[in-house]
Amino acid sequence: MRVTDVVEDYLLLWVLLAAAVGLAVPSVAVVTRWSTPILAVMIGSVSLTLSVAEFRAVDARSLGVVLAGHATMPFLAAGLARGLGLSPELTVGFVVLGAVTPELVTPVMTELAGGETALSTTALVAIGVGSVAFVPVVVAALAGGIDVPTRPIVEQLLVAVVVPMGVAVGARAWKPDRVGAYDDYYAAISALMVILVLAGVTAANAALVRSNLSVLAAVATGAAALNGLGYGVGFVLGGWEPRPARIASTLSVGMRDFAVAAALVVAAGLPTAAALPAVVFGVVEMVTSTGLATWFGRGG
Repeated sequence: MRVTDVVEDYLLLWVLLAAAVGLAVPSVAVVTRWSTPILAVMIGSVSLTLSVAEFRAVDARSLGVVLAGHATMPFLAAGLARGLGLSPELTVGFVVLGAVTPELVTPVMTELAGGETALSTTALVAIGVGSVAFVPVVVAALAGGIDVPTRPIVEQLLVAVVVPMGVAVGARAWKPDRVGAYDDYYAAISALMVILVLAGVTAANAALVRSNLSVLAAVATGAAALNGLGYGVGFVLGGWEPRPARIASTLSVGMRDFAVAAALVVAAGLPTAAALPAVVFGVVEMVTSTGLATWFGRGG
């Protein structure tokens, strides 16, 4: 078994270990100092697998369904956080989580589930580009009493999401054979960056988790509810689409990029506690998305 297979096939295990290390060794929080370049590598690596041809084949109506579902997520996140009586810092964390791009491995999960991979890929890119305007606006509007600096969020999204994604897709279009020769490595590199981010932000929140387990329980409840609601919204909105498109819609709306959310919180200078929802959501999502992809893949 190759090293890349060990990283990708056992990602859930690595995510759990990263969270455990972060809780046990708070000094690992030093990783968050490099959250911006780590995020750029994570986005750029997986984006090298995206081709322009995939985007052209997507039905505009199906894409609109995914985008509509995505737009509801930060509002659902804010409602859940307030319903659970969470602090303003944690509420901001949930809003950021709801507003960021779908999880970078959504196209992979969509493929495994028998869904329309091109749709989930196109949605990922479209939302990534649109996040420069969407994320700062909704986070500022739903911040829940926290003064949110929108300029750092815009800067981080441009530097760590939009530019790496654009460069990577452009490189793929320019030199498809040369870039494609290393396809086996890109997902593993991105996964390693996810593991680093999770370890760092978990360590930064270790004191909060240890001192108040009830907070962790509430955040876990909110994360599970947001994940489930996202799947539900995507499934319902995609009800009139062909089955492959409906599967893509379900996964693209329900899966949130927890690593991007966690890194963005830190890089934009938001309160450290705001990264906790992303960390917990990551563990929940890894379990549910794998199960859902298996169920869809079997004809569910």
